[in-house]
Amino acid sequence: MRLPLGLRVVGTARRLLGGSLAHLDPADVPAARAAVLRLQHGPLGRAVIGTPPRDVVVEETVLPTASVPAGLTVRVYRPPSTQAPAPVVVNLHGGGFVQGDLDQSEWFCAHVARAAAAVVVSVDYRLAPEHRFPVPAQDAYEAVEALAATPGRVGIDPARIAVMGDSAGGNLATVACLMARDRRREGREAPAIAAQVLVYPGVEMVDVLPSERAIPVAPILSAADIRGFHALYLGDADGTHPYASPLRADLRGLPPALVQTAEHDPLRDHGERYAEALDAADVPVRHTRYLGAAHGYVATGGLTPRTSLQAVAEIGAFLRAM
Repeated sequence: MRLPLGLRVVGTARRLLGGSLAHLDPADVPAARAAVLRLQHGPLGRAVIGTPPRDVVVEETVLPTASVPAGLTVRVYRPPSTQAPAPVVVNLHGGGFVQGDLDQSEWFCAHVARAAAAVVVSVDYRLAPEHRFPVPAQDAYEAVEALAATPGRVGIDPARIAVMGDSAGGNLATVACLMARDRRREGREAPAIAAQVLVYPGVEMVDVLPSERAIPVAPILSAADIRGFHALYLGDADGTHPYASPLRADLRGLPPALVQTAEHDPLRDHGERYAEALDAADVPVRHTRYLGAAHGYVATGGLTPRTSLQAVAEIGAFLRAM
């Protein structure tokens, strides 16, 4: 299916405004990231992201973790009529491990909270290149761990925890599941994660998958961007490590998964091969490819409401079932 006109316009505007942070020298990323955030927080950026439902209560707090005793900032979304202890969904935003923030995921998290009848906790994890692999992955896991250990902080049920993420956040969400599984295998305490929602995740840091060659240029993300973000995230680290490239991991014993992919996305084969790998490892998995969609659709609810709301409805149904 053809891409919607709005997305084609966004892609053109993005290229005219200077393209992606993925190709910058690491020293130049922080200033460029701040400039992108200023645009995102302006009227045009808010119109693209969309307006969250007004009946979802939003509050911001700090969650101390093992690696960040001073705490990571988290944003908590409570749907109407949810009573404690409530199921919780821990969200990790996208942005190539290099950019993105809590505002980027506000529309998505608020809508998922309503659709799933669950509290959503969105985590402002530390970003590369200032904090390279494995720091963002550790932040993701430790946020889940901290919520499970102190459920009273946000009124959640530690027996009903799911993780969710889009793009780089999808990588971090499933890596958090791997870390929890591995700790249990070692006989250590670890949170029980009941489900994982992975929206167009990136799961392979070294090999170039076919969709990256078939769709080299797309409105939100190009194949070259993928490689640039990976270089900024990894630095000198080994990209074949399963916590960097979960497609290479032993996936047995992971929680049930919903994997969503977009037709016009160079990351498409990442999610689709990961869904196949989960199935081969006897992990219950549902995969949906969204036709006519491009990378980033859960962060463009104001621009692509039909696809975005359909994706949220599927996520809500999956999480309620889990």
